[in-house]
Amino acid sequence: MTRAPRPPVPAGTEREPKRAPGRLRIVGGIYRGRKLPVPDQPGVRPTADRVRETLFNWLAPIMPGARCLDCFAGSGALGLEAASRGAAEVVMLERAEPVVRQLLANVRTLGANQVQVVRGDAQRWLEGQGRPFDIVFLDPPFADSLLAPTCALLARNGWVREGSRVYLEAQARTGLPPLPQGWCLVREQRAGQVAYGLALVEPHGWVPGTGSSAGEPTPTATRHR
Repeated sequence: MTRAPRPPVPAGTEREPKRAPGRLRIVGGIYRGRKLPVPDQPGVRPTADRVRETLFNWLAPIMPGARCLDCFAGSGALGLEAASRGAAEVVMLERAEPVVRQLLANVRTLGANQVQVVRGDAQRWLEGQGRPFDIVFLDPPFADSLLAPTCALLARNGWVREGSRVYLEAQARTGLPPLPQGWCLVREQRAGQVAYGLALVEPHGWVPGTGSSAGEPTPTATRHR
């Protein structure tokens, strides 16, 4: 049977091809190799595998049993990786409802009972008084300039304590922001267009470069006083 030709599509009304949903791969720990869906939402971009591998190598000595806070969960790459590598508790904050739904589905898929997904704005959530976390992940949408104010809230309202570690990720062209008083940048690297680093909330009497804090790396550190 001969099919009639389709009528031409008026200029400017062509549909863009629908993008396939993204995938997130857990790179280490008990869920290593598991691939999970990532919602197609603005600003949701999983931290690259090689960056996560580097970060969690830095955190390996203190990760088992740690309490972790992922302030801008997005794909869940950092919080779920922490759960895979032995964190005792992971709280993931996310404000976009479709992203929260996917995070909850991924947590159920993994059976990660130590992970709590909270729908809400990180800035507002951190305005309250907190119980300190051992590790905090800060990987906000690059366009929102949220790193510095979020660090200030963490420091001011009791969400971190001496010895806590805070991971920061930003665009390489802007770099990492100034840190609150008493925080020390102990690791810093770049990968393509991304700058990332690890800050230590300094224990009393700790001297940069000595490695005197348990599990702490010993490269040259930048202190903020």
